[in-house]
Amino acid sequence: MKRAKQLQPLSREHHLGLNLSRHAKDCADTPNEIKAHWQKLTAYIDDMRHHFQIEDNLIAMALQPYKDSVPKVAAALATLSEQHILLHKQMEQTQKAEGQPIMANQVRELGSLLYEHIRFEERELFLLAETYLSQSELDAIYKASSEKVKRLDENR
Repeated sequence: MKRAKQLQPLSREHHLGLNLSRHAKDCADTPNEIKAHWQKLTAYIDDMRHHFQIEDNLIAMALQPYKDSVPKVAAALATLSEQHILLHKQMEQTQKAEGQPIMANQVRELGSLLYEHIRFEERELFLLAETYLSQSELDAIYKASSEKVKRLDENR
């Protein structure tokens, strides 16, 4: 799928998340597997805080004016918010269960949530951003994106 150049850094960050979450969805019920997958998933989500801020503060805010007139935008904004809340809630609830070991089903659930969230963004949210956001709004997203995932040949 051809992605607007300004959104490509965000898509690149998704690649690792898709890989980690896909493997976590098949987590074996052994302590070593559970621990390894949980650590990778939670580290990835923690590292993505800036990414989530870009989605919430730049993409979602820029799409807000279309919320009342474009039902797809309203639905996507609601889904984005719900998914961000669910991801963090699942992590926090599992980590706060002091003394309770993390179970394979919790790893698989977090993996599934993350996988579905990334697929939603790639298939729906980013398409809406490409359709409704102005060049300057897309450029602001690119500018805010992590330098680690930008490429020199993008000429931005």
